[in-house]
Amino acid sequence: MPLDDERAQLDAFIEEYRSAIEMTLDRLTEEQARCRLVSSETTLLGLLKHVTWMQRVWFEECVGGTSRRELGLVQSPDDSFRLSDDDTVASVIAAHREACATARTTTADLPLNAVVTGHRAGPRTLRWVYLQVLRELAHHCGHADILREQVLAD
Repeated sequence: MPLDDERAQLDAFIEEYRSAIEMTLDRLTEEQARCRLVSSETTLLGLLKHVTWMQRVWFEECVGGTSRRELGLVQSPDDSFRLSDDDTVASVIAAHREACATARTTTADLPLNAVVTGHRAGPRTLRWVYLQVLRELAHHCGHADILREQVLAD
């Protein structure tokens, strides 16, 4: 990839973090993936569920222009960590992969300077959305690394 291809670099970084957060669930039991080790409701499986929600908010709501209600998404970030009895490692990974595929399709033909209007606080550029998603993915990968280390230490 050419060093000056900003879009390709951003896509590569986002894909790297998407894979990294999924890998934190690798070879864990359902119980380990749901294990709460901090005072919040944060778990490894909950982190992936939140990251899936977050990407749907940014790419399907902000870029795609479909409301959270229409998408069937919970309204608040805190609620996006909560696991249902039906959530499994396989189902949450599948939902994450589907959200990533949708994000790729939604952004495929848009330049980074495209102005998207689905954000609650007003218009943003696609570049801004990419940087926000990258920031959140990196942030949550750090959380997941620490939680995985704790889960495996027990």
